[in-house]
Amino acid sequence: MDVSGGRGQPRPGNDESAEHTGPEAPAPGGTGDAPTAPSAPTPADAKDARPEGPTPDAGAPAPESGTPQDTGAAPDHGPPAHGRDRAPEHPEPPRDRPARAPAGRPEHPDHPFAHSGSGKGQAPQRPEERRRGGLLMGRPFGVPVYVAPSWFLVAILITWVFGGQIDRVLPELGAASYLVSLFFAVAFYASVLVHELAHTLAALRFKLPVRRIQLQFFGGVSEIEKEAETPGREFVLAFVGPLLSLVLAGLFYLGLLAVDPSSVPGVLLAGLMVSNLIVAAFNLLPGLPLDGGRMLRAVVWAITGKPMTGTVAAAWVGRALAVCVLIGLPLLTQSGALGSDAVDNVGMDTVLDALLAAILAAIIWTGAGNSLRMARLREHLPELRARTLTRRAVPVESDTPLSEALRRANAAGARALVVVDADGVPVSLVREAAIVGVPEHRRPWVPVGTLAQDITDGMRVSAELAGEELLDALRATPATEYLVVEETGEIYGVLSAADVERAFVKAMARPS
Repeated sequence: MDVSGGRGQPRPGNDESAEHTGPEAPAPGGTGDAPTAPSAPTPADAKDARPEGPTPDAGAPAPESGTPQDTGAAPDHGPPAHGRDRAPEHPEPPRDRPARAPAGRPEHPDHPFAHSGSGKGQAPQRPEERRRGGLLMGRPFGVPVYVAPSWFLVAILITWVFGGQIDRVLPELGAASYLVSLFFAVAFYASVLVHELAHTLAALRFKLPVRRIQLQFFGGVSEIEKEAETPGREFVLAFVGPLLSLVLAGLFYLGLLAVDPSSVPGVLLAGLMVSNLIVAAFNLLPGLPLDGGRMLRAVVWAITGKPMTGTVAAAWVGRALAVCVLIGLPLLTQSGALGSDAVDNVGMDTVLDALLAAILAAIIWTGAGNSLRMARLREHLPELRARTLTRRAVPVESDTPLSEALRRANAAGARALVVVDADGVPVSLVREAAIVGVPEHRRPWVPVGTLAQDITDGMRVSAELAGEELLDALRATPATEYLVVEETGEIYGVLSAADVERAFVKAMARPS
C-alpha cells in the first residue's frame, strides 16, 4: 500500500526550534510501498543563534522585522496544516541596502545580509538516522526489515482472537490453541513480508532505491524513495504486491487439499488462505494509499499524461473509500452480510467492529492526504536551485574587523562573508548567527576569523545542484552555510540552509 510517508515533511516556515525535524507519516494500513519525501532543512546550533547583544548597527544590515526570534519553544512537529502551510511573509528590505544585486547573483529582497531572525539552519538528517523504526530482523536484498513495536500489540490481539476460534474448532488442544494462534500471527506477517518484498524487488528492478521495509500495525510498508518514471512501471510496482498475496492464498489452498481440514495444519492453512485473500482484496481497492489506488493513479496518469492528475483522482477516491469503510463496515457486520448472524442489539462485538472501521478509515484518509502532499512536493521540488538561492558574498581576510567587513558587504550589495587566505583561497565562512551575537560596540574590535567556520569538502556545493540532489548534498554535511562554487571552482556565493528551508516551505504551500 502506498502511504506518503511523509518522512521529512517540511517544518513550518519559522526558525523557532533548535532541533526540529519533520514528522513521519501515520502508520499505513494493509500492505504496500510508500515513497518518501526529501526533508526540508532544519535549524540547528541554537546556542549560537540566540543574540547575546544588540541588533546590528545602522551600518550593518538589520534582521527582518517580520521574522520571529528564537523563543526557545519548539513549534509543533506536524506537517503544514490549518493555516501553517504557507511561508511567512517578509517586510520590504532595509533602505540602506542596494536596490539591485550585483550582476551574476540573484537578489533576495526578502532577506537581509547576516541572518533571518535567529539565523539558524542545518541540513536535516534522514529519519532512520534519528529513529531506526523498531527491531531489525534482517536485510533481504540489502533492504533492512524492521518490526515496529505496534506489531507486538497486533500479534497479541490476533493470538487472543484466533486462539478462541481454534479452541472452538479443536477443543482437545486446550491452552495449546493459543500457541497455534501465535504461530498463525507470525506466519501471517511472514506473508505480509512476502507482499512487501514483491514491491521491493520490483522497485529495485526499476532502479528505485528502497529505504526499508517495516512491519507494523495492520500490515507493512515498503519505503521507496523515488517515484516510478512511467505509468506502466507505477502500475507494475503497485500490482505485484496483491498478486503475490493471491499466489500465496492459492498455495495455502493447495496445501489445504492435502491435509485434514479439522486438524491443526488444516486450520492454519485455511486461516492463512483467507487472510491473504483479504489482504489482496483490500489492497486492490482503487484509492490511495492502497495499491489499487496507485494502479488507478497509473491509469489516469497514462490517459492524461499528468502524474499529478492521477494522484489527485486516486487520493479523492481513497478519501471516499475511507468514508465508505467508516459507515459501511459496521452496517455489513450488523446485517450479517459478512457471513455472521445478524445482530440486533449493541454489544462488545459491535463496538469492536465500529472501532476497527474507524481505525481503517483514519488510516486510508490520512494516507490519501499524505499522497497529495507528496505529489505537490515532488512537483515543486525542482524549483529549489542552488544558483537562485545563493547569497552574494564578499571575500575578507581573517583579521578584518567585523564592522569593516559588514561595511564592505553593504557597499557591494552582498549578504555573506567568506574568509580567504593571503592567496585569495576561501578557508572559512562567517556564521550569520555569530554576527548577530556580537554587540554593536564590540564589532570594530572583533576579527571575522573568530566568527567563521572552517570549510570542509562537504560544505562546498555546486551551483548547478537542484531539487533532491541539492537536499541530499545538504543532508550529507549538516551546516548552517555552504560555499557555492562553479564547475570551474570559482566562488559563486554562500548558500544558507535557512534560505533553502524557507524556499522548501513556500514550494509546499504553492498550489499545483
